[in-house]
Amino acid sequence: MYTFGMAGLRERKKEQTRAAIAEAALALFAERGFDAVTVAEVAGAANVSTATVFNYFATKEDLLYSRFEAFEEELLCAIRERPPGQSVLDAFGRFILDRARAGAGRDLGARVAVTARIISNSPALLARERQIVARYADALAVLIAEETGAGPDDLQPRVAAGALMGVHRGLIDFARRRALSRRGRATLAADLDAEGQRALRLLSDGLADYAVKQP
Repeated sequence: MYTFGMAGLRERKKEQTRAAIAEAALALFAERGFDAVTVAEVAGAANVSTATVFNYFATKEDLLYSRFEAFEEELLCAIRERPPGQSVLDAFGRFILDRARAGAGRDLGARVAVTARIISNSPALLARERQIVARYADALAVLIAEETGAGPDDLQPRVAAGALMGVHRGLIDFARRRALSRRGRATLAADLDAEGQRALRLLSDGLADYAVKQP
């Protein structure tokens, strides 16, 4: 029991350190721009060594995108573990819309505006974001192909994955534009929900019965 408690304490301290580094990085990036800030400066602001920063974040870009990647991993998990009889479209829609609704009581607009400004002014971050989205679209396509038994030359899994990730990508862009324009920040989560449902309806005729998980 003591060992378990110590392990739990270590994990909490790690999460606290990781969060402190990420918050320090965000503050510096917001003030001076991503490209003008060094990892050493982030380390100094978080009161840790540069080596410690890289222990938690493999690259400088990960200081901003680590949460984004975690979100994508959870999305893939939601698709993989959906119940028998549920299509990939329904599982994807439920996950995305639940996330939008979960943010309804939080001030998402201000934070989204900060990150949107940082990302839009950095070619390095924009390039990394495209890589992340492409990688997870590929992973989703592989998952769908495995479930449906699609062959290597079958385009349907890749088309379906691209369409689904396009909804996700579109909602991110919508949130950023809304936050930067300062219009309707108070209703951002609700508006994301509405736009997400509209986008999913657009896909439903073509994807509603595709990749239904078999019992």
